[in-house]
Amino acid sequence: MNGMSLIVKKVTQLMSGLIFMYGLYIITHGHLTPGGGFAGGAIVAGAFILLILAFGSKVISLRTEKSQTSITESLALLIVIILAGAGLFFGSYVFFNNYLPEGEVGELISAGVIPLYNIFVGMEVSAALLTIFLGLVIYKEEVAS
Repeated sequence: MNGMSLIVKKVTQLMSGLIFMYGLYIITHGHLTPGGGFAGGAIVAGAFILLILAFGSKVISLRTEKSQTSITESLALLIVIILAGAGLFFGSYVFFNNYLPEGEVGELISAGVIPLYNIFVGMEVSAALLTIFLGLVIYKEEVAS
């Protein structure tokens, strides 16, 4: 996969940053507005997938990138499980207990541990979707050659 035309590459450079920032906004404001970790993670992964489609698979080392996204996915999932398990020790012996202090309703820092869950679930979802996409691209290139 060699990539697309110069116009598509330039538009992708402009749009992927905006898409990435919108995904981060959806992740960080997931406890206040519709969205959250899963929706924002899918949007963030879409920004990276758009770059790979526009510039081609020759730009990055696919196998190295796939292993890095797998590591990121595993680490984010481990952190979510650690945060959930910490509720057993800091809270009332309940898994996924909200043990951090809650702020004022409607503020960005107002939901205790829920924004942290959104952030790490967003990382996990974006890394998982990117890993799946890279696996399919690697498979396509191996079959074609």
